[in-house]
Amino acid sequence: MGSISSFIVRSHKWLLIIWLILIIGMGYFAIQLPSLLEGDGFRTDGEFEQVEDVLNETFDFPESTLLLSFENQTNHEIKSTLDKVNDLGLASSIDSPLEDESMIEGEQAYAAIHFREQTSDMSSIIKAIEKITASNEGTVLTGAPVISEDINKASQEDLKRAELIGLPVALIILLLAFGTVIASLLPLIIGAVTIITGFGILAIVGEDTQLSIFILNIAPMIGLALSIDFALLFINRYREELAKQEKANALMTTIETAGKSIIFSALCVFIGLAAMVVIEVDIFTNIAIGGTVVIVAAVLASLTLLPSLLYILGPKVNKWRIIPTNKDTTPRWRKFAQSIMKRPVTITFVALILLIIGIIPITNMNLSIPTIDALPESYDSRSAYETIDKTFMDNQESTAYIIATNEGDWLEKEGLQQMKELQDELTDPEIVASVQTLYTASELETADELAATLEQPPRKEQLEPVINQFISGNKLMIPVNLTVPANSSEAQDLMTDWSSQEWEVSMMFGGQPKFNQEIYTEISEKIGLTLAIILISTFIILMIAFRSIIIPLKAILMNIIGLTSTFGVLVWIFQGGQFGLNEADIALILPVIVFSLVFGLSMDYEVFLISRIHEFYLENGDNTKATVEGLASTSKIITSAALIMIVITGAFAFTGVVPVKQIGIGIAIAIFIDATIIRLLLVPSLMKLLGDWNWWLPFRSKKQKQRDIAK
Repeated sequence: MGSISSFIVRSHKWLLIIWLILIIGMGYFAIQLPSLLEGDGFRTDGEFEQVEDVLNETFDFPESTLLLSFENQTNHEIKSTLDKVNDLGLASSIDSPLEDESMIEGEQAYAAIHFREQTSDMSSIIKAIEKITASNEGTVLTGAPVISEDINKASQEDLKRAELIGLPVALIILLLAFGTVIASLLPLIIGAVTIITGFGILAIVGEDTQLSIFILNIAPMIGLALSIDFALLFINRYREELAKQEKANALMTTIETAGKSIIFSALCVFIGLAAMVVIEVDIFTNIAIGGTVVIVAAVLASLTLLPSLLYILGPKVNKWRIIPTNKDTTPRWRKFAQSIMKRPVTITFVALILLIIGIIPITNMNLSIPTIDALPESYDSRSAYETIDKTFMDNQESTAYIIATNEGDWLEKEGLQQMKELQDELTDPEIVASVQTLYTASELETADELAATLEQPPRKEQLEPVINQFISGNKLMIPVNLTVPANSSEAQDLMTDWSSQEWEVSMMFGGQPKFNQEIYTEISEKIGLTLAIILISTFIILMIAFRSIIIPLKAILMNIIGLTSTFGVLVWIFQGGQFGLNEADIALILPVIVFSLVFGLSMDYEVFLISRIHEFYLENGDNTKATVEGLASTSKIITSAALIMIVITGAFAFTGVVPVKQIGIGIAIAIFIDATIIRLLLVPSLMKLLGDWNWWLPFRSKKQKQRDIAK
């Protein structure tokens, strides 16, 4: 690090120029990012996608559908609205309630606007139709594309709201920590630069890669929290060193100590994010990409831009003091640490009891894929969709679509017999309400009857539309209506059983039940590998950093306990509907994202705390004294850093998009537990109990250990 720190000090002017150019360039791209985001990211390659392609290309299922909800509208008003929509020349077909009585119920009605071909400009189509519906008070446009657009809008509003709440509070915490305006503003500047740079890079990536709308909240949540934390810890160490030596040497020492800790911390967070790529669901890949980009931006800004600014400022970093912080809080923290050293067993027991209490609710955790309920209730598109669903879809719990491929002709007697056998076998499970085939449509019961009917040209001609509905070439499409919701375990188990079963013909399964099953299966099968990558990589990094086996094992175990307790608290809050929140299942992505992110984020404090303890231990070889001094010298700044992390992520509690709200609150709770129960209580008490065993490393001789201490 010595040569790097020297280079940064020598090149500070060039680094500032480079960063200025980069900010301007990335700022141009950053403002384009929201328009490039689409979809919730719940997509994985599998049979569901293959079946969707066949349904769209072979059986003329629409690529996308918009719904128009009509309330208290006359037939004339409905016809007028649909005529105007049709005149736009955008839709391939429109299902009108004036032609289908099943689309009218009392004062409620709806129309379905279908688009056969994939369009990349659905946003402009939505705007064009909304112009037509704007003048009709009882008409609302909804459907999956509209809901996706509205979640994007809500995400942008949420980001602004979170920034308006989080950044001013973060500034207050920084002022309390530093006391001076200049020192307090620098972390916010680094945070802003990180987000501008990160958003700019993501906008460039988004030109070729589909990015989820949730990136708009999660990337800045990670980037702001990390960059401000890094800057806070860096500036704090620089001010300490500035009191001992001139600014160039102070800066180089800071880069070599705090800079090294920042790199190790960023590596831990990076590993947590990178491990998510193993789970082949788009949202995890998106978050891994977004998180990695802002982490790299945060590290580069903290280790190049921040030192350059600090070098130019020098002692002026302490200028404009508005809060007196000259009082040294180290003695108070030292006294706190010494009290823990006296009662390590009791404190360990109490801390573990608190964590176990938090873990208890996790046994009731219900996981679900976010759907319409991810959108705030204030949006008309949500209420309209829920009205249509409740009024017209109550008897249609879920539908699976099956594509059966035959080597022969489905209309030959042998093919008709296979079709009948498939229908009978698919009808067997208890949760199957009905199976639609050529038999149910023609109201014929046997292969002989259907074959005889098809041999009569007039009858075959009458059945031609029905035949085309179910058969195309050697492909047979079979809709299967289930009596259970698509996200139920029964529906998923049925899809798993059918997919693993041996069939006489080639079978592919699709529809919402299959989609849910593939997402759940992908996560459940890959989560073990993801966790293994995080745990093993973190262990190796911490072992190299601290030359110890016990320190990384202890850190990993405590993080697992702390995160499990966090999930229990989240279940209590959201599923229990605490603090005025609507009862809601936990988003399926939350455990993976929060574990992957927080496991790395919490290592920030582990690395910064243990680094200082390690420094003192190498100086005096006394584990207890090193623990006391390490805790005393870092507790104030770690507490401030944790508070900022909690404020930045916790500010998303005031957002409307439910998954983002859950992730923000989840990270805030996890950091709170980590910075208090774990970092201030468990870590020092276990350091005391384990003594010199903390620094045990196999195959290291006493002479090597002594040389380490001598260094």
